[in-house]
Amino acid sequence: MKKNTLYLLILSLLGIVSCMEKPQDAGPEKAAIFAAYVNGERMTTSKAVDGVPVDDVVFDLEFSTEIDIDKFDPSLIVFSGGPLQVSLGGNEKTLRLEPVNALKTFTSYTLNVLALDQLGVSIVEPYRYTIVTALDTSDKFERISDEELLTLIQEKTFRYFWDYAHPVSGLARERLNSGETVTSGGSGFGIMAIPVGIERGFITREEGAQRMLDIVTFLDEKAERFHGAYSHWLDGTTGKAIQFGAKDDGADLVETGFLIEGLLTVQQYFGLENPTESAIRQKITKIWEEVEWDWFFRNDALYWHWSPKHDWAMNMKISGWNEALICYVLAASSPTHPISKDVYEKGWARNGGMVNGKKYYDITLPLGSAYGGPMFFAHYSFLGLDPRNLKDQYADYWEQNVAHARINHAYCVANPKKFYGYSDECWGLTASDIPNSYTASSPTNDNGTIAPTAAVASIPYTPEESLKAIRFFYYTLGDRLFGEYGFKDAFNLSKRWYASSYIAIDQGPIVVMIENYRTGLLWENFMKNEDVQKGLTKLGFTY
Repeated sequence: MKKNTLYLLILSLLGIVSCMEKPQDAGPEKAAIFAAYVNGERMTTSKAVDGVPVDDVVFDLEFSTEIDIDKFDPSLIVFSGGPLQVSLGGNEKTLRLEPVNALKTFTSYTLNVLALDQLGVSIVEPYRYTIVTALDTSDKFERISDEELLTLIQEKTFRYFWDYAHPVSGLARERLNSGETVTSGGSGFGIMAIPVGIERGFITREEGAQRMLDIVTFLDEKAERFHGAYSHWLDGTTGKAIQFGAKDDGADLVETGFLIEGLLTVQQYFGLENPTESAIRQKITKIWEEVEWDWFFRNDALYWHWSPKHDWAMNMKISGWNEALICYVLAASSPTHPISKDVYEKGWARNGGMVNGKKYYDITLPLGSAYGGPMFFAHYSFLGLDPRNLKDQYADYWEQNVAHARINHAYCVANPKKFYGYSDECWGLTASDIPNSYTASSPTNDNGTIAPTAAVASIPYTPEESLKAIRFFYYTLGDRLFGEYGFKDAFNLSKRWYASSYIAIDQGPIVVMIENYRTGLLWENFMKNEDVQKGLTKLGFTY
């Protein structure tokens, strides 16, 4: 009896152990995606893969364990480009997915792997991958000679200042759809485009002279001024100042400088002895002599803003190096309200504080901040002021602007932030619209947005690099980038964004600097002004 009881006990214990060792139904094996590729390039869930060719797109998903393709559920792996052809990718752990439908160029697509049972295994977490297909690099327009292309760009851009000018004042609207708001500085650039339009045959000399007389009459008789200086924005019908910022509702000396730069340039150009052109010259002289440059001097420098309501509350010195050299040149040149050389030395040059001298991409930068800043520094003051032989104790200004443009180009070629599209032919960082905002882009403030004006207006300094960019902007991107008034303001290929805007201060340098590159027209006229010559000499420049 005891032996039987012991035997039964042993059998019972063995049965318990056997039950404990018997595997329970735990469901499909857990799996994770070990690596993911598109056309052999590694994908991550955190960053899109750009520039994927649209032909023969292949996704490979490497799992942590073997998969069973016979149990594949197509509803649990979703591709925004449509259905997928499924196969093994060379081993039992790799799933190969190929789109059935043709993909569109320069389009974002997502591949979503859901966290559900599929492929005979259970996916432990969801995965989302994004790809952006490559640009269509085919020509969007028929090929023409570079000279024909430059003329086409000038004519289209000129139309912004001619066809889209304010109907009452003739001044340049701030931007497309800005209504009554015109810009003083941008109008200075647009004024300089009028001689280009005449010389290129876009308008007649008589048409250009009459428009110019309308503009200077408005500026003299209707436009509000503050100690002779204009505000940043004006109402194109009434001439009243329009507030630009919270305390910026009065004089803007830098914008005034850009306007006077344009006026003095066309004053030399319209030199015929007839009633219209004589009246243009007389009114420009009056406007020029009424700017009280010396009144804006305080604390050893010229100051940017003054408001009848807020006085000097903006408190912004005009100090180098930036776009405002023209203000000190004009202030020193004024026959009625001049400043001394000492103001230039202390206020602008900061007694040499604006000197740089460092190398970036093995290019020595004479002046300014690291990498040169936004490209408009090399444009705005130099639409009229000729840098080709311009020198003082601080710099050779041709070398300065060439170095600045070359550094800007070299940065975009190096592309340290890996923005999609940056290359030898796609470059140019300056102030422009960006997705959902506006900023002064530069190598130290780069968000992936290229502004055509940066490379195009640099053509005197970097002709080869600028022409490459011009061809790319026009032939490759032109179906989206080139419109009624020439190149639109900016684009960001990483975000597949193109601006719809045109902005006066970006369009003007395109027309003017292309012409300076081709003929030197605006440089030669501005530099003929005797007051300017005297002012440059007083400041210690050779030219």
